Amino acid sequence: MPRFFMLRSLFCLCFLSLTACQSAVDGAYYGMWEKLGVEKRDILVDRVEDAQDSQKDAQEQFASALDEFSALINFDGGELEDIYNNLSDQLEASKESAASVTQRIDKVEGVANALFVEWEAEIDMISSANLQRDSKRKLAETRRKYATLLVSMRKVEKSMAPVLVALQDNVFALKHNLNAEAIGALQGEFNSIKQDVSSLIKEMNVAIAQSDDFIKSIRN
Repeated sequence: MPRFFMLRSLFCLCFLSLTACQSAVDGAYYGMWEKLGVEKRDILVDRVEDAQDSQKDAQEQFASALDEFSALINFDGGELEDIYNNLSDQLEASKESAASVTQRIDKVEGVANALFVEWEAEIDMISSANLQRDSKRKLAETRRKYATLLVSMRKVEKSMAPVLVALQDNVFALKHNLNAEAIGALQGEFNSIKQDVSSLIKEMNVAIAQSDDFIKSIRN
């Protein structure tokens, strides 16, 4: 067997093993909470709320980074390197906020998938046709609202990337040419980033509102 196919097969086996291990870990985690009376829907609500919080924190962080960039653009004497260092710190904090948002969304997706699989299995165990029909309707409605929420949250996640790239580009550019002339050349960049951050915050507000709607629907 050619080496390429051997390596590919080994990779696939490792990936499947890791996936199986993660599924087992998740299953044990959910099982532990269920023994304490906490169902998957409760965990889902908690994780959606956590995702909301991470987006609110990210809103504040990106706005703070924009303020620091504005201070740099409007530089009028003082220690230029201090302002640059502050912007660099804001970039790193923004990266951490974005990573937290992604992590929280992934956790939402993980428990939601587990909940829907369990829900479908339990529907098949309902003997009453009326109750089974009602449960199917509720599942379909919950899935629809969840799909809308997930798309909105992933859109937020995707929109953070170009802002981070633009901030990083400007931090690197300033690092290599830290003077007043270089700052003047960044005015156009600032206006573009300001617009992107404004759009990002609006998208986050939409996702946060949809999270509230989803939580209300799943608790009813």
